[in-house]
Amino acid sequence: MSPELAAAGVALAAVMMYAMFGGADFGGGVWSLLAWGPRKQEQRLALEKAIGPVWETNHVWLILLVVTLFVVFPTAYAVIFEALYVPLFIALLGIVARGAAFAFRHYGQRESRLARQSLQWFSWASVATPFTFGLVIGAVTGGHIEVDGSRVLSGPFAGWLGPFALMCGLIGLLICAFLAAAYMVPRTEGALQEDFRRRAIAASLALGVATTVAIPVAAADADAFASHLDDGRVVAAMAVTALLGLAALWALWTRRTRFVPPLAAATVAGVVGAWGLAQHPYLLANALTYREAAAERITVVSFLVALPIGSLILVPSLWLLYWTFSRDTLRGEEIAH
Repeated sequence: MSPELAAAGVALAAVMMYAMFGGADFGGGVWSLLAWGPRKQEQRLALEKAIGPVWETNHVWLILLVVTLFVVFPTAYAVIFEALYVPLFIALLGIVARGAAFAFRHYGQRESRLARQSLQWFSWASVATPFTFGLVIGAVTGGHIEVDGSRVLSGPFAGWLGPFALMCGLIGLLICAFLAAAYMVPRTEGALQEDFRRRAIAASLALGVATTVAIPVAAADADAFASHLDDGRVVAAMAVTALLGLAALWALWTRRTRFVPPLAAATVAGVVGAWGLAQHPYLLANALTYREAAAERITVVSFLVALPIGSLILVPSLWLLYWTFSRDTLRGEEIAH
């Protein structure tokens, strides 16, 4: 394996980790917006308590992705951020607005007007941000962005408003909704757990339909990506992902609650992994491969040497954080009071 390919694998892993951890964070806002029934206030408070200790930490994976592109693939970084500055700006605005709104609601007076408005901002930003990130993924994959070296020839609206990009936006949103509900199942009990279990089942089915529909949409609007879907590795990855999705659905249906989060996370990892295999060897479909976009070999190697050293501090710290704040069960009657 070449250093450039290994670095591209790091970028894919960063997308995967951000989807599995940050995706659940965004999904909490989605279900806050869609909370309904006699326990809607308890649902929102449970999500808030689950998100509270880790909501800012999850962006470390987005930072890893941006740093990897900037250091190892500077040409791709420049082209992608120039061609897609509109959706990326919207996503960044959503992250900032969401964080500010969460802080105002979390630390402010619970029944104040500011808290109620902050909930709306938090929820809508949680919907807009993953959807916009999905648009970016679709644009990078769709093959409609034209470049000449590091110069972008297509306009600022090329690629991310087409059918395939919109489908990727929907898939991104459904991934977040599925993960958030699935992760909340073992964190809750009783009727509140049933609320999240039903939501996880619905989101799982919707995600399965959306990823299936994405294949003919790609054939019509992203031919370069679609042409790789019959590759043996991609077919195997999609088959494994489908089996993981069915296993997650089985665990939800039969109330094997402790198996739900790992199976849900593995399903999402499979979706991202299959996308990465189908995207290979391009960082920007039909325009820029990872070899063409890579920096000098010494820069790539230095990055790969430094990364595991930093991971010795980062990974144990994150594990301790998630383990510490995921042990408590959130009970509806306790949350309400």
